[in-house]
Amino acid sequence: MTVLESMAPPTGGRFGDFGGRYVPESLVPACAALETAFREAWADATFHERLAELRSVYAGRPTALTPATTLSADLGITLMLKREDLAHTGSHKINNVLGQALLAQRMGKTRLIAETGAGQHGVATATAAALFGMRATIYMGERDMARQRLNVFRMELLGAEVIPVTAGSRTLKDATNEAMRGWVAAVEEAHFCLGSAAGPHPYPWLVRQFQRVIGEEARAQAAVQPDVVVACVGGGSNAAGTFAGFVDTRARLVGVEAAGGAAMTHGRPGIVHGYRSMLLQDEQGQILEAESISAGLDYPGIGPEHAHLGALGRAEYVTVTDDEAVAALGRLARAEGIICALESAHAVAWVLRAAGTPELPAGSTVLLTLSGRGDKDMATLAGVTE
Repeated sequence: MTVLESMAPPTGGRFGDFGGRYVPESLVPACAALETAFREAWADATFHERLAELRSVYAGRPTALTPATTLSADLGITLMLKREDLAHTGSHKINNVLGQALLAQRMGKTRLIAETGAGQHGVATATAAALFGMRATIYMGERDMARQRLNVFRMELLGAEVIPVTAGSRTLKDATNEAMRGWVAAVEEAHFCLGSAAGPHPYPWLVRQFQRVIGEEARAQAAVQPDVVVACVGGGSNAAGTFAGFVDTRARLVGVEAAGGAAMTHGRPGIVHGYRSMLLQDEQGQILEAESISAGLDYPGIGPEHAHLGALGRAEYVTVTDDEAVAALGRLARAEGIICALESAHAVAWVLRAAGTPELPAGSTVLLTLSGRGDKDMATLAGVTE
């Protein structure tokens, strides 16, 4: 598959050497049915019209492209912020969930099952379930529930059942395991609303297609096409959507990972959650625990399309520490009056560090996706800064 591929990956759902469908036999028909339903929906003008209406009148799209005037002057670059923090529910997650909920309704499903780390995907899923009159079951690691209490309350207020996951590291990896088990048990009535551009085919492609609105809007909004396009990466849905709008341009694509969860930077090829990609592993191939102050980046893998873009050299992946991210969040807040999510702060931190160096020369034009707002992280930040 070439880097310019813009619709479906080849048969088998592979992005080069990555992707695929490694699931229990009981889920193979469900994945195949989802692929068929998505292909049919994506070719249906009525589906696109309804999705566009929901994005506009419900989610508040298009989101703004905001010039970061103070930081631009300080850093000697032109920095533009794609404001997914302004979308309904406070992050890019609503783009994907509205599409998947609409698809689930089309398939006759009555329940949405989801995994969540930072809680934003869980909130978006609970929101869409309420809108579409569906039930929602959200799996969330016990550790993440403690540091994202506000989002847990929001999910429950919206009517979702939030199930604590106590296994393993009690974070996103384990929540994904349990959500997939829950899907196996309820596959006839439930749709697994996966939040990242990961998982078994067709999810990496499907999620990227629902998120590509970010990059397409940003490309149309930018008065000057950027030299560099930057986004944070965990599994990588906001980055996949952002990069989709610029992959056929000359812009550098930079994905920023958490230093403690940098699968692309420190990982090796392996299989997890139904797909093959770059994963944090030990010498025996056992998955290692990721560590990050941002629950949404606390994941030991990366989406297969990112692994492919990295292998091709079309995108580059860098790391940022917890301390750098916290400092960047504060600097953005004081300079521009925008409090972003800790996930997004990793992308900001790389720009702050790289500006004026050979990595990001003076005069560069940079487009950076702020994937979400920082309300959910206030308790964490208060503990860090006390």
